[in-house]
Amino acid sequence: MVSQKKLIRFIELARDVTNSMPRYSSRFSNHVYDNHQKMVIVVLKQKLKTTYRGIIEILEVSEVARALIKLDKLPDHSTLVKFLQRISASLIDSMPMKKEAETIAVDSTGFETECMSYYYRTIHNQRKCRRHYTKLSLAVDTGKQLILSQKIRLGPRNDHIDFKSILRNLSAKFVVVDKGYDSKSNRKHVLRMKARPHIPRRSMSGSTYERLGRKIKFDENIYHRRSKIETIFSVIKRKYEA
Repeated sequence: MVSQKKLIRFIELARDVTNSMPRYSSRFSNHVYDNHQKMVIVVLKQKLKTTYRGIIEILEVSEVARALIKLDKLPDHSTLVKFLQRISASLIDSMPMKKEAETIAVDSTGFETECMSYYYRTIHNQRKCRRHYTKLSLAVDTGKQLILSQKIRLGPRNDHIDFKSILRNLSAKFVVVDKGYDSKSNRKHVLRMKARPHIPRRSMSGSTYERLGRKIKFDENIYHRRSKIETIFSVIKRKYEA
């Protein structure tokens, strides 16, 4: 269980981040609970790995948490569910995040969307089924291991589809990704960011490291900073898939 000191600090940070959101989604809102309060409760729910009903029960017995979120009374759990159904990805992306780094790593990973294992679904049921999962793509600052931007979609999908959008509004000196992102288009996109792409070439891709008639040097030490994003994926999965 999270200590009270850490819980207070987490709520304070969540409150500071959500302050950039519009307070209400519509001028016709009943103004009982604002978006800041509901978003803090939602991220606190995720932090404590509980349910919507569970987080309301925790807030019922935590006077300090209610005071920090400025709740005169508690919302019903369905209020939080409806809030997440209405909120847009662009609104979340508008929240303040660090937008520049010396080296940015981009990669994606998958999360199971069903409780039953893939083995059970395919072998024990004796029928073919298409494997669906949640695909998370991240751009991270490898120096500080901070998430700079994210994209979530239903997989399986090709990694290339989110590469350019996830780097939108970011700036860096180097962009490192694995050879799954190898394409001339992706390298040119990184160069337009005024950054240097470090993408291993596949055997069939040909030489695409040219810029203004000269080749871009591929530095193995810089490329291996990409391991930091694997660390972040590992932390996320250990914390939220356990």
